Amino acid sequence: MELFRIVTMLCIIAHHYVVNSGITAQITQDNAMAFPAVFSLLFGWGGKTGINCFVLITGYFMCQSQASMRKFLKLVLEVEFYKLLFCLVFLFSGYAPFSMKEFLKALIPVYSLGTGFIDSYLVFYLFIPFLNLLIKEMDKIQHLELVGLCLLVGTMFQTFLKAPAAFTYVGWFMVLYFLGAYIRLYPERYLDNRKLWGTALLISLLLSWGSVIAGAWVYAEWGKGVYYHFVADSNKFLAVVTAVSAFLFFKNLELGYRPIINRIAASTFGVLMIHANSDTMRRWLWQDFLDNVAAYYSSYYVLHAVGSVLSVYAVCALIDMVRIRFLEKPFLKLYDEACQSRNRECS
Repeated sequence: MELFRIVTMLCIIAHHYVVNSGITAQITQDNAMAFPAVFSLLFGWGGKTGINCFVLITGYFMCQSQASMRKFLKLVLEVEFYKLLFCLVFLFSGYAPFSMKEFLKALIPVYSLGTGFIDSYLVFYLFIPFLNLLIKEMDKIQHLELVGLCLLVGTMFQTFLKAPAAFTYVGWFMVLYFLGAYIRLYPERYLDNRKLWGTALLISLLLSWGSVIAGAWVYAEWGKGVYYHFVADSNKFLAVVTAVSAFLFFKNLELGYRPIINRIAASTFGVLMIHANSDTMRRWLWQDFLDNVAAYYSSYYVLHAVGSVLSVYAVCALIDMVRIRFLEKPFLKLYDEACQSRNRECS
């Protein structure tokens, strides 16, 4: 699962490399079937699928755990730390002028509820104790029927009938939570078949990439269509199928204990919080600092894309490791000591 977190975050960064940099606008203006365009679309296909993967992991583990105040406080403080840090960095460096709207977005943990992943995830997290109560009251058949109904309404209708969205991100995360919980609570032999899910993952990846290329061809020929229709947003059919297949494949890998993987994976949420921190961060990172559009027209574009994604992950992970070591761990130690002292006084 820890290796899965790393791979998933690399897919999300690659998605942001393409969609947050202005490259999609270049694809629209140029030939969508040219090599740089096709490479870009395939390189950035997995962002929404990655979101599904992260929430499936949450459902798998949290359905038998408690969403404690400690865990929630840890999340909120991490979110607020990076929001305020980079808001002040960009402000005092002169890169971005002061904006009351941007300052409020940095000050308030939940600002873009329903559309932003981080904000929606924080609110969704508060529902976990109630979701677990519901899960405990359902039997296996009821649980499966609930998941099936949610996927029918939230995935099939939107993908194939173009129906209006049935869920915001908060609601969709609940659907994925139920799905992850079902996998954990009702283990079946077929769910533990690594070869089966490795094959399913390969097929779903090929279908996902094929749908992207087909979308690019339709756009190149008729100027219509959406490249990522079957893989974006998160509730689309292939985004869900690929995420579930990948989750079950990695769940069944037997790698043993790998301290370095666990340490790197511990910073995946921090990597997301840093590189997708704000619109200002996206503009600075992808458009100004890395200048993705210029690389798009260069001979070293593939090298630039791969190198940028790996470098962003590495740098952000190192920053978050420092935060964990010198800020989070000391704070949580004080928090635990305060809780223990209060419990002693109450007893």
